[in-house]
Amino acid sequence: MAQESGMFMVNETIGSVLCCKCGIPMQPNAANMCVKCLRSEVDITEGLLKRLVLVHCPECESYLQPPRSWVKLQLESKEQLTFCLKKLQKNLNLNKVRLVHAEFIWTEPHSRRVKVKVKVQKEVLNGAILEQSYPVEYVQQEHMCESCSRVQANPDQWVAAVQLRQHVSHRHTFFYLEQLILKHGAAATAIRIKQMEQGKVAPLRSHHDKQLVSHDPKSNNYNYKYTFSVEISPICREDLICVPPRVAAGLGNIGPLVICTKVTNSIALLDPFTLRHCFIDADQYWRASFKSLLTSRQLVEYIVLDVETVSSEVTIGDTKYRLADAQVARISDFGKNDTIFNIKTHLGHLLNPGDYALGYDLCGANSNDMELDKYKGHIPEAILIKKSYEEKHQKKRGKPRSWKLKSLEMEVDDKGRVDQDKMVSEYEQFIQDLEENPEMRFNISLY
Repeated sequence: MAQESGMFMVNETIGSVLCCKCGIPMQPNAANMCVKCLRSEVDITEGLLKRLVLVHCPECESYLQPPRSWVKLQLESKEQLTFCLKKLQKNLNLNKVRLVHAEFIWTEPHSRRVKVKVKVQKEVLNGAILEQSYPVEYVQQEHMCESCSRVQANPDQWVAAVQLRQHVSHRHTFFYLEQLILKHGAAATAIRIKQMEQGKVAPLRSHHDKQLVSHDPKSNNYNYKYTFSVEISPICREDLICVPPRVAAGLGNIGPLVICTKVTNSIALLDPFTLRHCFIDADQYWRASFKSLLTSRQLVEYIVLDVETVSSEVTIGDTKYRLADAQVARISDFGKNDTIFNIKTHLGHLLNPGDYALGYDLCGANSNDMELDKYKGHIPEAILIKKSYEEKHQKKRGKPRSWKLKSLEMEVDDKGRVDQDKMVSEYEQFIQDLEENPEMRFNISLY
């Protein structure tokens, strides 16, 4: 086009110069040296690390990422290459070298060596840029991570042991504690967890002891083993309690029959006939040390025939209550006889005629509480505890839940294996309690 239009075009050509060292023709650069002579004059890999250490756990195939975290990496994977280059990058930056390319060099898997071929660039004489490759060798130093060390540790090399007991007929409290331990990682440093049918030592409310293992008289250092024995209060949620007169007087003459509505660092008690409530802390409880009159394993199912509210709705904590007069009958008697109970309940905001409820049958219960005998003739025939959702559970039975719980890895003694069916039944009841109680679900982790 330019020639047809009569324009004169100049063809640009790059001239060549002679290398100032060896004299061969070359394209000009800032140093006026060919690549071979430039490499002989300048080594850009000088001062770069060519041998590093990777701390490797032989049990779980993980690598230490300082200061304390461990990451699992497959040999010669993309993730391992990134991990290796991170250890090298700081050294490259200090030497003002730019990383261009990196790849693995094959090594025998049992050699405990990882080799990486690294290509780097650096500005050298008079602004000339030189590119050079060199191998970096990573030596695997075997060292078990903390979790594997605990698994492989001698169980007798413990520092402290905690024995936790609760003298009740069910495991609901321990199921709940297990989920709290998992959520907060409280057992992360535990060597072993063992489930026992009964303790070997007389239970104590709170007791600790220590045994001398070794003593260095020169430095005056002592090495002890500590043992803690802790007894949990046997009072559980939904238990029916007959409060002793002396305790009731200190709580504003509440009761005598009260329901435990919540157990945290204190015990929440509710009078189902007046909606008065109070809290008992650990010191107050262990001074009196009373037990439950009836527990949740003794709940009886009732059908509600009629409900008439007698008060307005009251909120205690985060829970609503309402007093009501109700007519109920035992499911076991329904259709067989005409036994009907006229009672007062705190569940007036929940119950409607035709609903089912769980409660305690006081006229048919076998109780040895001496305090209760003083109130005969003044106590109701039944006390309702909660609304029953058994029909919903039967519809869902066999269907998988949308969530599940994790479990601690623990040993079980021989006696505990005999009661496996009982434990499965109690665990299923615990799961149902979680479904019905959002406050319990809030404190644990669902997966």
